[in-house]
Amino acid sequence: MAEFTMELNDEQKEVRDWLHGFAADVIRPAAAEWDEREETPWPVIQEAAKVGIYSLDFYAQQYFDPTGLGIPMAMEELFWGDAGIALSIVGTGLAAVGVLANGTEEQIGTWIPQMYGDQNDVKVAAFCSSEPDAGSDVASLRTRAVYDEAKDEWVINGTKTWATNGGIANVHVVVASVDPEVGSKGHASFIVPPGTPGLSQGQKFKKHGIRASHTAEVVLDNVRVPGSCLLGGKEKLDERLARAREKAKAAGGDRVKNAAMATFEASRPAVGAMAVGTARAAYEVALDYARTREQFGRPIIDNQGVAFQLADMRTQIDAARLLVWRASWMAVNGKPFTAAEGSMSKLFASETAKKVTAQAIQILGGNGYTREYPVERMHRDSAIYTIFEGTSEIQRLVIARTLAGMPIR
Repeated sequence: MAEFTMELNDEQKEVRDWLHGFAADVIRPAAAEWDEREETPWPVIQEAAKVGIYSLDFYAQQYFDPTGLGIPMAMEELFWGDAGIALSIVGTGLAAVGVLANGTEEQIGTWIPQMYGDQNDVKVAAFCSSEPDAGSDVASLRTRAVYDEAKDEWVINGTKTWATNGGIANVHVVVASVDPEVGSKGHASFIVPPGTPGLSQGQKFKKHGIRASHTAEVVLDNVRVPGSCLLGGKEKLDERLARAREKAKAAGGDRVKNAAMATFEASRPAVGAMAVGTARAAYEVALDYARTREQFGRPIIDNQGVAFQLADMRTQIDAARLLVWRASWMAVNGKPFTAAEGSMSKLFASETAKKVTAQAIQILGGNGYTREYPVERMHRDSAIYTIFEGTSEIQRLVIARTLAGMPIR
């Protein structure tokens, strides 16, 4: 087990500086254009592929960093560049991790390369979990997958929403219910290969922020996929369902549902790191502006009203990063989140990003409210952190339930 440390080693520093350079030189100059266009920034993704950032190998190296700091460090730097473009670059990773976590070696080797393509023909993938009536309530998925034993095929019907890369992806990973009686324990994940009949893009959302990231509904109408597309295989699923049915009888539905919420704990620090990157970017713009902007014959940072805001902003950002790094280290080293530390990190970092970006606009005054300066875009982008991967309200609920040891509602 790696010791927890705040000091990055030489290799980590080298990766951090490399990512920062890419974010500064490639992502940030393109941010305003792709935010206005509200389109997937394919040229930037291709550049990321050429240098090795948009690849499974890169994310695997960060994921398996024994200190746990590889992923949060990478997320912070990329999202420092721009949240919308960064999400377009890392969004495929959600689907890839789903296959890595649940798939067989053959499935991993077959499908993950097709998710990324190559530097000359980049592809993206989509992870489809949320539904119109099942966001935070993960146990209420209505998308159903039914096994057709005669053809060894699964038939999937339902509608997914808020899917990053939904409809434009080469490969979709779809979470569906195969046994509603056991709630989230009756869920399974399926690969939907490229060009499968019945899968179509529904509404593309015109969003408040992260507009360079494609977000859409995915409609599944009698989508048939081979039995080999069930991640993990049917034998493993049947064994898991049998255990879940026994546990459901003994424990009751609420406990099954709460266990589903706990499965998201380990991934939440990564979202917290994204929020830290956006907050840090806004703080740096505000700090630079306050040092150079003069009013009444002196820089505005010479006023306590501005200087104290900047002091609070920096303190909150550093505190958020500490919570994210702690939770990330705990997750990779198998430390149990006895106080919902994963949710703590995501909650605090998300709320910090919203607050810091709003303060940055205030420090820039009228300029901060215009699109000539990036802080208004950063503020719009920051709103998503308190919503996706579990709202702030859900994070507080998870923390409260953990501390109380009771099913607080």
